[in-house]
Amino acid sequence: MELRQLNTFCTVAATLNFTRAAEVLSYVPSNVTMQIKALEDELGVRLFDRLGKQLALTTAGKRFLTHAKGVLEKMDEARSAVHDNEKLSGTLTISANEVICSYRLPPVFQRFRSQHPGVRLIFRSVPNQELKQTLFEGTTDIVYMLDEPIRSRGLSVEPLLEEHFRLLAAPDHPLAKRTVLQLEDFHEEVFLTNEKGCPYRTMFDRSFEKEGIDSITYLEFQSAEAIKQCAISGIGIAFLPEIVAKSEVERGELVVLPWKIPDLLVYTHMLWHKDKWLSPIMLSFIEATRAVFGLQNGKR
Repeated sequence: MELRQLNTFCTVAATLNFTRAAEVLSYVPSNVTMQIKALEDELGVRLFDRLGKQLALTTAGKRFLTHAKGVLEKMDEARSAVHDNEKLSGTLTISANEVICSYRLPPVFQRFRSQHPGVRLIFRSVPNQELKQTLFEGTTDIVYMLDEPIRSRGLSVEPLLEEHFRLLAAPDHPLAKRTVLQLEDFHEEVFLTNEKGCPYRTMFDRSFEKEGIDSITYLEFQSAEAIKQCAISGIGIAFLPEIVAKSEVERGELVVLPWKIPDLLVYTHMLWHKDKWLSPIMLSFIEATRAVFGLQNGKR
């Protein structure tokens, strides 16, 4: 068993795609599949289920991943101990939902890459409600998520920025010209929202139920971009983080409705496992995040 095989296995586990893993590792795809097969043959178990073009970790694969990542982390720790002043190299896996990836993380990626071009970054887009589990499973190093204030015994949690949510509609929507709205104005309106299970969708439902409205018509989406485009088309009223529709509001394609959603406190959080060794790469990425979000908060 070789370290490069473990590294290849962890990369495939993160991407769940042989071709993508090959691109990340600068290998040809056949080299990746050959290394995984050699590892499976040596262990005597199948690490991945091949479901057509889709890969999925087997139960044995999930167990092995925890140990493989531990070995690689120990090697990184050993390298950093003897090469303390040299350039960072290695791999870092980041997970977040669509909104944070599109609107919050690009400046962090840019800053980190300019400082540490030798580090390979793997990004995984994961639904908000599944992000914490990736840390417990060891498939992700750092997670970013939108949620209410989080308390966790097993995870380190750092709130970065309060996110404001808005109700948005097309300029020709009947409510778009109103300066004041009452609860009854929303009866028979169609709301464009994320699917149930998303934390801020739960908070949205809770706020309207608290006000006595429990018969809302929804169109549910997995994508914030789809919600936004449907609102622009006049299909309904979108419920979105302010940052998602900032450009469309400035261009006049969407209008912010004069309605404050009560008891809605949502932050962009950064999380990592409390028991995970904070390698120099992880620490550098955490510091890059703090620097970027500090500037976004108006701090210097």
